[in-house]
Amino acid sequence: MSGVGLAQPIVSLSEAQAFVRIETGEEEAIVAGLIRTASALCEAFLNQVVIERAFTADMPARAEWTRLPLTPVRAITSVAGVDAAGTSTALASSAFALDIDSSGDGWVRAMQSGPTRFRVTGTAGIGATPNDVPEPIRQGVLRLIAHLFTARDGAGGDVPAAVTALWRPYRRLRLA
Repeated sequence: MSGVGLAQPIVSLSEAQAFVRIETGEEEAIVAGLIRTASALCEAFLNQVVIERAFTADMPARAEWTRLPLTPVRAITSVAGVDAAGTSTALASSAFALDIDSSGDGWVRAMQSGPTRFRVTGTAGIGATPNDVPEPIRQGVLRLIAHLFTARDGAGGDVPAAVTALWRPYRRLRLA
């Protein structure tokens, strides 16, 4: 997979500052970094894109359905054929089939012989904005930010159990 980009902040700076009880802007840069870190850790734990963003995925062009490597897919906007040199070429819609199933997995398959690889672009994410994200995910991010803030000297240990308890219902496990 390529081009999915970094995790978008799941909570705002003001929310995080209020949660960790910071009233001045002296530590804004630290909190902003912790927001990015906690958001990325959240996505890694959930195995899902949280805030909607564009993606590009290069995939084998096979006759059987092949699942896109990220979830939940909100839209597939284009599919192109990719040659050995990595150059993409637009394909007729009859050359491929697409599907997004009820769990948000995106699927693609070749309908006729042609390229050996597809370049699929689209958008993925649980919510379009942070306010569209389920509150337990957001609360887990805030709790993780507070934990990282208080443990910045390295004495914090593992992610608090309360955080993983909030996130676990949204976790997507994949079999290899």
